[in-house]
Amino acid sequence: MASANDMRKGMAIKYNGDVCIVLDMQHRTPGNLRAFVQATIRSLKWGKSSVVRFASTETIEVVNMMTRKVEFSFKDQTGFHFMDPDTYETVTLTEEFMGENAKFLTENLSCTLMEVEGKAAEIDLPPVVELKVVEAPPGIRGDTATNVTKPAKVENGFEVGVPIFINPGDTIRVDTRTGKYVSRA
Repeated sequence: MASANDMRKGMAIKYNGDVCIVLDMQHRTPGNLRAFVQATIRSLKWGKSSVVRFASTETIEVVNMMTRKVEFSFKDQTGFHFMDPDTYETVTLTEEFMGENAKFLTENLSCTLMEVEGKAAEIDLPPVVELKVVEAPPGIRGDTATNVTKPAKVENGFEVGVPIFINPGDTIRVDTRTGKYVSRA
């Protein structure tokens, strides 16, 4: 058992009989009131996020969390398949679980999988991924006065705004947190 002051972002705790991941936490001390910890937590069972207040001296139950490296293998109708490179064990994650992360997956992409009590809790992609441009309209000559972008379709079907000098066949770097073009690879 730990106190609410020991709570950190990314930690797994038990709250109301459910295992939750701490997404954000702040220690607050209002003027004439007692200090408290305000945390944003996401339930693993329901997938819902909520903001909860804990007294700073309140005890919380910390749940063991395991992280491991996995590589994306392929996608089919059952979900997204990842393989542990050390044990060759496969993990299948649903489309709902992957959410926005699905559009950045490429074959053999190395990711970090967090598991709580043997159940997948969260997947972290690298901050930047390299994707090959499949379709991009030609740049219009004279459009260089400002920072002009054009839509380009990458190998996994995702569209990203790129500078006008990017052509089909080029490899670009895309930020997985924002979904925006970073640079040419």
